[in-house]
Amino acid sequence: MSDTPSTIQNDEGAPKGFGWNDSAELHKCEDGGGLFHRFKTIRRGTVAELVHFVMDLPEEKQPDYAIQKDGDRTFKIGEIRSLYRRSDYPGSDA
Repeated sequence: MSDTPSTIQNDEGAPKGFGWNDSAELHKCEDGGGLFHRFKTIRRGTVAELVHFVMDLPEEKQPDYAIQKDGDRTFKIGEIRSLYRRSDYPGSDA
């Protein structure tokens, strides 16, 4: 479920919190041709699950991955680490 309110539901106000349970894909990045050059999908899950997966990898391998949040944006390692440090990150219970 997205953290963006739907006009069909007639929700009022700004979205509350980050969409940790939004679906996303984990991609392996291969250098050489720009942002989407040879992105390989590794797995699907929630944003929280994929952040946890990347942060469990050895530190030197973490930059090789990116998280594509459905309908939203791509998070590279700097942003993934920032998400992991957020006070509202659900942690390993994801």
